[in-house]
Amino acid sequence: MNLHEYQAKEQFAKFGIAVQTGKVASTAEAAYNIAREMGVPVVVKAQVLVGGRGKAGGIKLAQTPEEAREKASAILGMSIKGHIVHKVLVVPAANIAKEIYLSVTNDRAAGKPLLMASAEGGVEIEIVAKENPKAIIRQHIDPFLGLREYQARDVAAAMSLPRDQWRAFAKIALNLYACFVGTDSVLAEINPLVINDKNELLALDGKMIIDDNALFRQQVLEEQRDV
Repeated sequence: MNLHEYQAKEQFAKFGIAVQTGKVASTAEAAYNIAREMGVPVVVKAQVLVGGRGKAGGIKLAQTPEEAREKASAILGMSIKGHIVHKVLVVPAANIAKEIYLSVTNDRAAGKPLLMASAEGGVEIEIVAKENPKAIIRQHIDPFLGLREYQARDVAAAMSLPRDQWRAFAKIALNLYACFVGTDSVLAEINPLVINDKNELLALDGKMIIDDNALFRQQVLEEQRDV
């Protein structure tokens, strides 16, 4: 079961990961009202259960509420890889200093969860894996011990993150793993995890896939399924 970006971010926030605060709109007028309430340049993001939204024109920057209405009108109803956009997420525009990829998934061959990270965030990880596989840092997690802080710090060091960011990165990685386990996920992904102009780490996007076999334990999430 896939979650929309706004749904994944709600789960991240529950587990202590800093995310952009945004609101969902199903009409252009609602997007206008949200942008006016925020009072800053905003990004209007299509909510569909596929990747490649940016390339398809499903993510647009709006400098004014009127422009947010115009962008939302253009995005709502469009088809992205066969998926019709019924909702948009309106979030404040962020000043980005660096983009990072971070995820936890299952490595079925190893029989363990796998933490994956890359300093080349903001693009599809498949592209990074194909063009620069050494840029992806992998760290297996003992399912009985969980992710250890030193493992997360090792990943931060391997990505050449500034040392003053190691502690914050490790905290987010540990919280993402807790989210992964707590929601019975097969994937919990932040792409990008950004360092903003205030030197803060912030989840700008989110993707989660919940194990269908565990939905009897995740009834609240199952109720959010978009069919």
